[in-house]
Amino acid sequence: MKKVYLAGPDVFAQDALERAEQHKSLCRAHGFEPLHPVDQHETTAQSIYQKNIDLIQEADALIANGNSFRGAEPDSGTAFEIGYAVALQKPVIIYLDEIRPLHKTVEKFYGPVYYDQVRKQWVDQTGAMVEDFNLPLNLMLAVSCEIVSGSLLEALYALQKKWYD
Repeated sequence: MKKVYLAGPDVFAQDALERAEQHKSLCRAHGFEPLHPVDQHETTAQSIYQKNIDLIQEADALIANGNSFRGAEPDSGTAFEIGYAVALQKPVIIYLDEIRPLHKTVEKFYGPVYYDQVRKQWVDQTGAMVEDFNLPLNLMLAVSCEIVSGSLLEALYALQKKWYD
């Protein structure tokens, strides 16, 4: 059975343990052994970090909840875990509730963005450029990973297709 590390900000939710159990059950029902950060009993930052690194190394793939968390971007810890798995050349599937261009996500969280005709790029309210590659996430995530619309279930389907079709 292939092992899948489940990354995402769900570990910070009030119902984190219930979500984790649902996610792990869903993985098992689709033929994957889940590796979940909530299954550890570490209590220090260093030991939690090391255990998560160990689990990612043990995994055959990583599935990540890439939805916005505390702003327009994915959880920073999740982004790190994605990058680490990519560096290990493991398949990574990111799921998003809705796939839309990044400038639309920035606009949703921070207000109007505009297209600067002189600079030929999207600009936010602070004047900073917003990537315009028609990708739903920063290019470093969107190019290196497969992104699916939906939930963990759709990500599991994508992983099954990658390995078993």
